[in-house]
Amino acid sequence: MISKNQIKYVRQLEQKKFRYREGLFVAEGTKVVGDLLKRYQPHAIFATAAWLSANPTTKAVEVSDDELRRLSFQQHPQQVLALFPLPSSVTPSAPSVALSIALDGIQDPGNLGTIIRIADWFGITTIICSEDTVDAWNPKVVQATMGSIARVNIIYTNLPSFLDSLPTDYPVYGTLLDGENIYTQPLTKEGLIVMGNEGNGISEAVRQRVNRRLLIPDFHDGETADSLNVAIATAITCSEFRRR
Repeated sequence: MISKNQIKYVRQLEQKKFRYREGLFVAEGTKVVGDLLKRYQPHAIFATAAWLSANPTTKAVEVSDDELRRLSFQQHPQQVLALFPLPSSVTPSAPSVALSIALDGIQDPGNLGTIIRIADWFGITTIICSEDTVDAWNPKVVQATMGSIARVNIIYTNLPSFLDSLPTDYPVYGTLLDGENIYTQPLTKEGLIVMGNEGNGISEAVRQRVNRRLLIPDFHDGETADSLNVAIATAITCSEFRRR
């Protein structure tokens, strides 16, 4: 049996200010919670008898299906909801031989969650976000990652200042309409792939610091879509880097 105060507390974690005040975020579902349990010690677990029978633990509070629905941010909750500590804030350092992603003003939680999942798929372990990018620990983002947030380090920073800290010859790639065809350009094993805001693309301040401009060309003879969804564009770009 859970109390109204417990339900209210969990529901308040939808708000960024409350998440950071309490130092906690919400994860839901067997896949997401299961992956996060491999990396983080949970603050609390609320689970149905079905989940507990497969995952016996003394840290969980057993709840009914109805109680889980009252806690959940999902339309169809899946057996378990857990609270985890927010990761410690990390200052980004200049990458060495790794391929990383930088996100400049991404606003849609679903897009960010999908990009984190894409990074995980392509073996990219660090995403550096501008300070105005949507919070990665938003419940919608966490859910959209399908557990990949457990394996990708998310860092928020002043993006132009971070780019200025990189060596002058460090590859900073940006997908831009005035870029060169990604399928014909040389790509390096290391570097930073910058992806921009859904509506406005890469901001001018960051654009000035991109030293390798890429274009994902369209292959339509007539009229076509104005642009690609940023998550799809990220997948195409990462795939081409890894294909080389």
